[in-house]
Amino acid sequence: MADPATYRPAPGEIPDSPGVYRFRDGDGRVIYVGKAKSLRQRLNSYFQDVAGLHPRTQTMVTTAASVQWTVVGTEVEALALEYSWIKEFDPRFNVKYRDDKSYPYLAVTLADEFPRVQVMRGAKRKGTRYFGPYAHAWAIRETVDLLLRVFPVRTCSAGVFKRAHQQGRPCLLGYIDKCSAPCVGRISPEDHHRLAQDFCDFMAGDTTRFEKRLTRRMQEAAAELDYERAARLRDDIQTLRRATERNAVVLPDGTEADVFGLAGDDLEAAVQVFHVRDGRIRGQRGWVVEKVEDVDDAGLVEHLLQQVYGTDEADGTAVPREVLVPVLPTDVDQVESWLTGLRGSRVRVRVPQRGDKRELAATVHRNAEHALNLHRTRRAGDLTSRSQALREIQEALGLDTAPLRIECYDVSHNQGTYQSASMVVFEDGLARKSEYRLFSVRGRHGEGAADDTEAMHEVITRRFRRYLAERSESGDVELGDADAEDGERLVSGPIDETTGRPRRFAYPPNLVVVDGGPPQVAAAARALEELGIDDVALCGLAKRLEEVWVPGDDYPVILQRSSEGLYLLQRVRDEAHRFAITAHRKRRSKGMTVSVLDDVPGLGPARQKALLRHFGSVKRLRAASVEEIASVPGMGERTAAAVVAALAPDDTAAPTEALAPSAGMLGT
Repeated sequence: MADPATYRPAPGEIPDSPGVYRFRDGDGRVIYVGKAKSLRQRLNSYFQDVAGLHPRTQTMVTTAASVQWTVVGTEVEALALEYSWIKEFDPRFNVKYRDDKSYPYLAVTLADEFPRVQVMRGAKRKGTRYFGPYAHAWAIRETVDLLLRVFPVRTCSAGVFKRAHQQGRPCLLGYIDKCSAPCVGRISPEDHHRLAQDFCDFMAGDTTRFEKRLTRRMQEAAAELDYERAARLRDDIQTLRRATERNAVVLPDGTEADVFGLAGDDLEAAVQVFHVRDGRIRGQRGWVVEKVEDVDDAGLVEHLLQQVYGTDEADGTAVPREVLVPVLPTDVDQVESWLTGLRGSRVRVRVPQRGDKRELAATVHRNAEHALNLHRTRRAGDLTSRSQALREIQEALGLDTAPLRIECYDVSHNQGTYQSASMVVFEDGLARKSEYRLFSVRGRHGEGAADDTEAMHEVITRRFRRYLAERSESGDVELGDADAEDGERLVSGPIDETTGRPRRFAYPPNLVVVDGGPPQVAAAARALEELGIDDVALCGLAKRLEEVWVPGDDYPVILQRSSEGLYLLQRVRDEAHRFAITAHRKRRSKGMTVSVLDDVPGLGPARQKALLRHFGSVKRLRAASVEEIASVPGMGERTAAAVVAALAPDDTAAPTEALAPSAGMLGT
């Protein structure tokens, strides 16, 4: 625990300007990010008498070892920079927003040559238009199935699209007129893109325009006595109306707003938002918030708006004209200016006072209360059980403090081949997947380790040599090229001077867990001893009897089967095993495939992909001339000639030799 006075800036150093500040711990990790109208006033408030601070603020300032700040021009800039740094550094003392479930979105990949309509979850991708979120994926599929009659946009995967293109025949949807079949050239890329844009416009609420257009065409067809086409257009109009009626009208037509509800206590809160477009509820989403910092409802709403709209800065299409909140954010003018900049037109943030909007806000609030009660029921005792698990591990292993950061290692191979090792990280009893790492085991002679103990020794050595290198302020720890992973830059200091982000192995664990018994534990202990590391605890978890082995002990530590500590160690071990075996299978599948193009000099994985994408198969590539191959982007005449020479038929090559993807062509 650090004394804040040891790193308090000198009087006069802190500017009296808007800006964003970062507190870092002793390992250089950013643990808190905040913004302020006046950096001097805000930072000075942290360095008053510690006893007068909020308990969570006390913990933060005593955990920190330094503070840095960045001056910006306006408070709106500070708001945007604060959100950017929170997303980048994921500070442990900032408010945590966790989706109460994984919500599906209706996504249109407008950045593709032939846009695709599909259901998507997870992080949003650039160049993709999203609608929702929806409560259920089946609701999206039902809506899309209805609309494909009017907007026959591509919905197939890349594999199905490519196969149909090669065969010259569309899939079933193309035959029943629910796809315009761009795979076989029935529609040009430009027309298909316009069709996808019309689909997006309809989903965004511009429904009247399409209904009027279809009605006009139906009337024209009837006037020309083309009653069959008029009947089809009539059915299309009814389809659009059914798709529109699926969403209940809750506000007057044309209303575009997001309505937020908040319910919680001093430790956590539940947030719900209803997305209303054209007066109808188009989607719903919820979060559960862990209040790891001292924040009131106004501050929570401000952070919430950053969370919801910050990821849509690329186009601002998700920002509505009106944002209805239960409490106005602390700096409502700056928030409105920020949202207005994202949308490109005026955005109002206000608390509904009367009428339909207030009734809808009350409904959203009831949904938030229900979500909080459900969360408490599902996770009752979860925080307590995690704390109990860490405490039990501390007591069983005789540690000075609870192991807040646990790293676990496992080795996976197939009879000694394709050896891979995993490092998984749990912080505060929860998996931190951004910190996971993979190792390709090389062995003493570059041909793999002789056994699991040698592999474990190598992995522990490589991980902690990198830690020592990245922690060395003077740069006196140097590693040879043979010790470096591809793409790793081993330089001194825990923070990368270029990006300002922590290096890949900058933080030491409190506890290292290896998957195995005494042999594996002894190998890991020997690696730590050789590196001179004596402040990291070590243990092993044997699978058969779930025994915990400590270096140098003849007998294992036995934890009760119902122990929360044993349960946490099992989860850590199982996660390391899953991660290792996944990496091993990828290496094995890559190593067991051989391409006839692998031996062509100057032809790497990227060029191989380009050739296959252009020609479709090796058979067509073999029939191509040097000029045709050289016309592929990225190819030159010399490389094209080498490809032709490599694919030229000879006495040993099979006449119908197929191409298997090379190791570099498979996804990682």
